[in-house]
Amino acid sequence: MKSKNDNFFQKVYAVVKKIPYGRVTSYGAIAKHLGMARSARMVGWAMNNAHGMEDVPAHRVVNRKGLLTGKHHFEGTNLMQQLLESEGIKIKSDQILEFENFFWDPSKELK
Repeated sequence: MKSKNDNFFQKVYAVVKKIPYGRVTSYGAIAKHLGMARSARMVGWAMNNAHGMEDVPAHRVVNRKGLLTGKHHFEGTNLMQQLLESEGIKIKSDQILEFENFFWDPSKELK
């Protein structure tokens, strides 16, 4: 039986799949784009549920300040950071440097 969360999670994954290589977005930006601005935490749950989905680049979703808050959900100690760095994003102390230069806003980019 499908729950309302299943449908919401699928909408989250559809947005995450569109984040361009070398760019990141936030849980809140995805929630706002989906018309549920107060549901950033649910976006986080969806991303936590995305493990094993190779076509969902969960490493490109960070918190609103550019912190790698979801990193503990990735295998290994620094996999999330390594994936982002391989896309040209510089990180120091779990923080994306020059975050505003890499931020991708789905509400502006997806019309």
